[in-house]
Amino acid sequence: MAMITRSAGAAPKGPLSLMFRVYRHVLPGVSAELDDWLKMAGAIPNEELRTQAVASIKSKRFHCIGGAVYAVLRPEARGVLIPLIVALQTISDYLDNLCDRSTSLDADDFRRLHLAMHEAVDPSKPISDYYAYRSEKDDGGYLRALVETCRRAVQMLPSYRTVQPLVSELVGLYGDLQVYKHIAQEKRLEALRNWWEPYRAQYSELHWNEFAAATGSTLGMFCLFARAADEGLREAEAAAIRDTYFPYVCGLHILLDYLIDREEDRIGGDLNFCEYYADDQSTAERIEWVAEQAREKVQTADDREFHGMIVEGLMALYLSDPKIKSQPGVVHITKKLLRRSPWTRVFFFINSIWIRKKQGINKPQIQSARP
Repeated sequence: MAMITRSAGAAPKGPLSLMFRVYRHVLPGVSAELDDWLKMAGAIPNEELRTQAVASIKSKRFHCIGGAVYAVLRPEARGVLIPLIVALQTISDYLDNLCDRSTSLDADDFRRLHLAMHEAVDPSKPISDYYAYRSEKDDGGYLRALVETCRRAVQMLPSYRTVQPLVSELVGLYGDLQVYKHIAQEKRLEALRNWWEPYRAQYSELHWNEFAAATGSTLGMFCLFARAADEGLREAEAAAIRDTYFPYVCGLHILLDYLIDREEDRIGGDLNFCEYYADDQSTAERIEWVAEQAREKVQTADDREFHGMIVEGLMALYLSDPKIKSQPGVVHITKKLLRRSPWTRVFFFINSIWIRKKQGINKPQIQSARP
């Protein structure tokens, strides 16, 4: 197993340094990985699986770019981190498409599909038949190849054994969410609220929909991957990373994601966590509050400058999305959230627009409709 040695002063200290590394290493690295996965997705024998795999890459490319930013935290490990992050995020996006737009409403099916994420981050687990509960089965080895890419990569991270239980915990929460939010519409809300009950006391400042949103983020996993590149990482340090990201940074990430997709989800009949606030004013206030908690949390972390940029970058990335313009209510909320923006957020806002343009992102997603 190749050993990764951390270089001194590896983390970027400011927005210019961060974006230099993004343009020089992250964008080309992600593009190369996704081009390979897109070729494999395009060759999937089953038409429905092929449609969802190709759509998940073409329409959710920015998810991989955003996730792979964590590779700049430990640049000496980017050759491991970028393929790992892209593969796990691609699994997440593909499975989300299969649950959102495909042919099943079966909780057992959704849970079996998400074994792929569990097994991707835990090489000790045997590989499962992920399509056991659905009629579409032949993906030409696509999902297994993604899983095995992750398994090889994590074994190259010197401190992965230290972070693996925490990564698996976050993957478990993510999988639970995907099951409960995709079952039959009349059952979703009750299932999600029942799921929330055991966590209510621990996260008493959150609303149930904010906790659920936090479980839908992969950012905590990616940050743990990056820190696992450090030799000799202690369990307490790994736990501190997890607590820095969950629930507030993760919650901010997904609340913003749901905010910009509000109209799209309404049309598609999909559950959207931003629909459970009383009105647009309450939505803006709660997202702003979660953002403030996230900013406070990252100030106590190692590499706090980097994590602070992640928070402002999330705000810039999502609130610069072109989909906002066609949603008057979301435009109103966005204006409130962008008040008194620091220059770093403005800087990332401009760069987000530029990257979208250069990468050809936000083209319509091609999907089949769920019956």
